[in-house]
Amino acid sequence: MNISDPTETFRQEARELLDQLEAGLLDLEQDPANNDLINSTFRALHTIKGSGAMFGFTAVAEFVHEFETAFDRVRKGQSQVDTALIGVALDAKDHIHLLIETPDAPVDGGVRILAELRAIVDGDAFPTAPAEAVPAKALSTAAKGGATASKRWRLTFHLPADALIYGTNPLLLLEELAQIGPVVVTALTDRIPNLDLLEPENAYIGWQVDLTADDPAAAIDDVFLFLRDTMELSLEPLHEEEEATLPEPEPLVAPEPSVAIAAAAPVAVAPKRAKPADKPSDDKPAATSLRVPAERLDELMDRVGELVIAQARLTQIAASSADINLKTIAEELERLSSGLRDTTMGIRMVPIGTLFSRFRRLVHDLSGELGKPIEFITTGEDTELDKTMIERLADPLVHLIRNAVDHGLESAEKRAAPGKSPLGTVRLSAVYSGAEVAISVSDDGAGLDVARIRARAEENGIITPETKLTEQELHHLIFAPGFSTAKEVTALSGRGVGMDVVKRTIDGLRGTIDLVSRPGQGSTLTLRLPLTLAIIDGMLVRVGNGRYTIPLAAVEECVELPGGIEAYAKGRNFLDIRGSLVPYLRLREVFGLKGAADEHQKVVIVSSGEGRVGLVVDQIIGNNQTVIKQLSKLHSAIKSFSGATILGDGSVALILDTAHLVASGQSYVENNLAMGRAA
Repeated sequence: MNISDPTETFRQEARELLDQLEAGLLDLEQDPANNDLINSTFRALHTIKGSGAMFGFTAVAEFVHEFETAFDRVRKGQSQVDTALIGVALDAKDHIHLLIETPDAPVDGGVRILAELRAIVDGDAFPTAPAEAVPAKALSTAAKGGATASKRWRLTFHLPADALIYGTNPLLLLEELAQIGPVVVTALTDRIPNLDLLEPENAYIGWQVDLTADDPAAAIDDVFLFLRDTMELSLEPLHEEEEATLPEPEPLVAPEPSVAIAAAAPVAVAPKRAKPADKPSDDKPAATSLRVPAERLDELMDRVGELVIAQARLTQIAASSADINLKTIAEELERLSSGLRDTTMGIRMVPIGTLFSRFRRLVHDLSGELGKPIEFITTGEDTELDKTMIERLADPLVHLIRNAVDHGLESAEKRAAPGKSPLGTVRLSAVYSGAEVAISVSDDGAGLDVARIRARAEENGIITPETKLTEQELHHLIFAPGFSTAKEVTALSGRGVGMDVVKRTIDGLRGTIDLVSRPGQGSTLTLRLPLTLAIIDGMLVRVGNGRYTIPLAAVEECVELPGGIEAYAKGRNFLDIRGSLVPYLRLREVFGLKGAADEHQKVVIVSSGEGRVGLVVDQIIGNNQTVIKQLSKLHSAIKSFSGATILGDGSVALILDTAHLVASGQSYVENNLAMGRAA
């Protein structure tokens, strides 16, 4: 992407405005009388129209103009907000998106959408198409006939010095003023400085606009909606003696954008003696945000990762040296690289609310398509995740929400039978959970039908009738490729290509999936994901002759393994940690290492979600910054490791997948409990 391309800049800003427009419309459907929402929606339309005309997107400007005219009636209280209006307005938003993204391709449907808008906001209350020009003589007659009811006003304005830099086009502003009523425009050149002081990018010319209208104040505020706080503007009524000296204005009926001012009235330019303009203030506040291509952030993260590896090497060399200066430099570099790492990671972190907001429209459309009234609730929008993970989570969450709406929620009639509210609920939430973020999609539907899942799994050959599975294992069969419990294939589901996509994507993000279902009460599916895929703080441990890294955020505490524990454990590996039984795994056994263990072994207690497990190691070496390197596809089947890192001496240490190890520990607990019940 070429960020200097003005067309692409417009598209980026238009996408943000369209997202704001969609969110505003959906909020407005829930709160139709909220004037702030109505005004913010109107401002978004107004900005898209002005920017579209400025960047040559004529079709966008024309369509949005009609859309804006319809919504202006809502803003003035002449039409009410209802579900039908919101539905058509959302269709109009989608049409604008297509016009912006594919300006050269034919996009159908605009005429139909505008016709539906007109019908909803009261028939022919505004023109169905731009008015055709009428003879000049008729215009003049109409102007004189209406002059007795209208007043003459003088508007004088000077734009901010940086208005041109930020894309403001004075000609477009004058064209909008000309649509209010007949105008006479005069350029004010008294602020143009001498040539040696002139800054080509600054706006020096002011404008005097004499117009005929009943009360133009509100319309003028709309024209200067986004400049009003930083510009000079005055509006005064003209006295009769002043009106007598002015040329007769001609009214404007739907001017062509390129000749709007010429059609309205001749521009009388009255040069005045120039005087030096004031220099821009040095204490002007700087921009609060900066648009940076994602590729540059990725490159920055790679560079920081290499710096962390080099810093680890320097620290190791300094540790074996007696040079105090070298140790000091190594400590200082470690502090700086740690701060740079945290800053870079902070830049990459994005609130998950930017992702959650996309699904409101999805649920809105599914509710109408399936005829199921649905309340969509989101929480934890401020929870932050790495931007890469945000991008890759979009498709899995779409599948989960569609599945919850289509399969999870019953129809209003079926919900009424057991006494449920006809309004179904889908919740989307995010919360920090140790070193992870837990994203949950839940519904209050019928829950999973375990018997039907097993029957379909046997039909598809995924399991045999003799296969014994726990309820949790049966639940997870829905993630098998091609699996579906739908009785018929619809536009939404039935082909079995959704949940397996979710499983593959979450596995690729080193995450896990938890699924809880209660018959008649609904289901909750939780995605547990690491906070980042780039750099973490790690605890370096030794098991046998190998070194391994445990993500430090998952570590709760470290204890010493009691001596002679095997004598009284009776084969059951549990530790009493302040009154709580915590299972532990001997990593020497997990990794199949030979030889005797160290005499004084340590136990690292790690957690994932609600589960805890102890990892028995031979030695705890210390903490280090860990640059995560992905394992090759050949090693993807090894579930105990989530990646690798390069140590200061150039050797490789594998990173333990704490979520998988905790799950293994929980399975160990369940198996021991089952054995106890059998005994």
